[in-house]
Amino acid sequence: MSTGIIILAAGNSSRLGQPKQLLDYKGTSLLNRITQEAVFFAGEAVVVVTGAQRRAIEESIADESVLTCHNPKWKEGMASSIKMGLKHLLLVYPELRSCIITVCDQPHLDAGVFRELLLKQQQAGKGIVAAQYAATAGVPVLFGRQYFDALLHLEGQEGARKLLTKFKGDVAVVPFEKGVVDIDTPEDYNNLINT
Repeated sequence: MSTGIIILAAGNSSRLGQPKQLLDYKGTSLLNRITQEAVFFAGEAVVVVTGAQRRAIEESIADESVLTCHNPKWKEGMASSIKMGLKHLLLVYPELRSCIITVCDQPHLDAGVFRELLLKQQQAGKGIVAAQYAATAGVPVLFGRQYFDALLHLEGQEGARKLLTKFKGDVAVVPFEKGVVDIDTPEDYNNLINT
């Protein structure tokens, strides 16, 4: 296994009012959709980090090969979930050379985007490769092994974006225009299902 995927699914979807991970899109939940794409790309080296609504989210995962780990500190922010997911992946797959951090509320994300991140890393020789949309770089983002320690030292609300800024000279991007579509509010979801 050379590349693993961490799917962040610990949040409580406060602006949405219900777990976004479980929202239906094209006959499956947003979470199951992204886990299917992740498994298609990375095989069994996929971990879903849960937090709020742990039981419902873990029970909803259709693919039994997908690893799960619960982050009891999910309220502390994204950093704790990133660290939990990476530690879990490395425990099971200590030989990983890179990991992709992603979320479950980008409905247009697929295995092709994951492949593009890895290909860009190989072509550009950069340690970090992020998706680019709406003039910003963000998730999904691939980190080479040399950045695992930095990921494990993130704190509080810090997400991976902090590392994109700190190590900007070692960052490449791949275009993912539809990455701008994410589901945070009821309006976002209504727009998605009505288009």
